[in-house]
Amino acid sequence: MASSADVHVRICEQEIIKYDLEIKALVQDVSECTGPQSKLTDFNVQVKEKFSNLRQRIQDLEQMGKEQDKESDKLNLLNKAEGHRKQMLSNQTAWRKANLACKLSIDKLEKEDLLNSEDMSIRHRKMTKESLAQTSSGITESLMSISRMMAQQVQQSEETMSTLATSSRTVHETNEEFKAMTGTIQLGRKLIIKYNRRELTDKLLIFLALALFLATVLYILKKRLFPFF
Repeated sequence: MASSADVHVRICEQEIIKYDLEIKALVQDVSECTGPQSKLTDFNVQVKEKFSNLRQRIQDLEQMGKEQDKESDKLNLLNKAEGHRKQMLSNQTAWRKANLACKLSIDKLEKEDLLNSEDMSIRHRKMTKESLAQTSSGITESLMSISRMMAQQVQQSEETMSTLATSSRTVHETNEEFKAMTGTIQLGRKLIIKYNRRELTDKLLIFLALALFLATVLYILKKRLFPFF
C-alpha cells in the first residue's frame, strides 16, 4: 500500500505535468495571435499565472525530495524537480519568442491598417472634392438655364408690349377716323335740314351726302384692308 508521502509526490508530479501542458498550449496561442494587443495581454496574464503555479509545485517536489529517508529516493525526486525546472525554463524561452513575434506581427498589421485608413481618407477627400465640383457645375448650369429662361420671358414681354402699343395706336387712329366720319355725317344732316323745302335740292344734297359718306367709308376700308396701296 502506497504511503501518504508517495501519494503527495504523485499528485505534485501530475499537477506539474498539467501546468506544463497548459503553458505549452498558451504559448501556442500567443504564437498564433494576430491581435489586438488586449488579446495578447490576456494570454500573457494566463501564462504568468500558470508559470507561478508550476514554479511553486516544482519547489514542492524538490522539498519532498530533500525530505526522503532513502538517498536513492531523494536523488530521484531532486532529479525530476531539476528536469521540470529545465522544461519550465524552455517554456519561458518559447513564450518570450512567441511574444516578440506576436508583437512584431501586431505592429505590422497596425501600420498597414493606418496606411489603409490614410489611403481611404485621401480617396474620400478626393471623391468629396469631385462630388462638390459636380454639384457646383450642376448648380451653375441650372442658374444659366434659369437666366436664359428669364431672358426669353423678358423678350416675350417686350414683344407683347410692342404689339399692345401698336394695337393701341391702331385703335386711336380708327377712333379719329370715325370722329371725322361723324363730323361729315353731321354736316350732311345740317345741309338736309337747311334745304328741306327744296325737294330737288334736297335730293341732290342727300345724294351728295350719301356719296361723300360712301366715299369716306370706302377710303377707310381701303386704308384698313390695303394699307400699302
